[in-house]
Amino acid sequence: MASLRCRKDPCGFICLILTYFSVFYADYVVIQYVLIPAYSNSIWCSFHGAIFNVILLLLLACHSKAVFSDPGMVPLPETAIDFSDLRSQSARKNERGSCEGWTLCNRCETYRPPRAHHCRICQRCIRRMDHHCPWINNCVGELNQKYFIQFLFYTGLASLYSIALVVSAWIWRIRSERESEGTRDGDGGPSKHLIVAHYIILLVESVLFGVFVMVIFYDQLVSIITDETPIEQIRNRLMKDKAANPHHTRKPKLALLREVFGRGSVLCWLFPFHSSPPSAGGISYSALPDYDV
Repeated sequence: MASLRCRKDPCGFICLILTYFSVFYADYVVIQYVLIPAYSNSIWCSFHGAIFNVILLLLLACHSKAVFSDPGMVPLPETAIDFSDLRSQSARKNERGSCEGWTLCNRCETYRPPRAHHCRICQRCIRRMDHHCPWINNCVGELNQKYFIQFLFYTGLASLYSIALVVSAWIWRIRSERESEGTRDGDGGPSKHLIVAHYIILLVESVLFGVFVMVIFYDQLVSIITDETPIEQIRNRLMKDKAANPHHTRKPKLALLREVFGRGSVLCWLFPFHSSPPSAGGISYSALPDYDV
């Protein structure tokens, strides 16, 4: 449902097309212009081709999970909240202490749990919202942040791998041309200018995407181990008082990572499988506070 709502965003739709086009273009160039010409008579052609395509498959799987997974949308009430009685309700709730940290979103007209924020693009409140990412056409929140980080990791890995393959193939081609004195252009294969053009385009694409996703990947890890989303960081800077943040904790870094990636082996963190959060620690949003409608 989250993806269907966010598909109305033209920027997100364009970014999705650009993402898939870049992935398939990189795979085409690596296979057709890098591996086959340079390693056609070697087992390294199949080896590098298999490894590179496995990385791309994991990249696409993580991206699809990030796109189509619910980021953690706060459910809407069946009927609208009576705002005329809001003040008296808040007083009663504060006396009971049953909804400490919960706030009211005037746009969604619903109560939202601690650390939830409203996304103006998705038009819904997202639990532990990190940001809205046009590259997945979805919000990055409590339930899909794991898949988003995995997508960043495999994109950076594919970029580094493609750069290494292109550089090695370029070196091989220069050596081959020197040994054959430039007679390889008459073998019926693609022209030298076409190959060089594809090499340059793939290198530029890999460098741009690689640097871009690695910066975001680093920011994501920092926000997890500091237990502060970017929205909360901005808010705390404006308040100039981090001690006033009731959600800032001193949990172990591994425990904070497990809240995102789930318990179990660290190797499981590399795969886009659903994993249950830790049984202890973290924030539970399974119940909504009682409110009159």
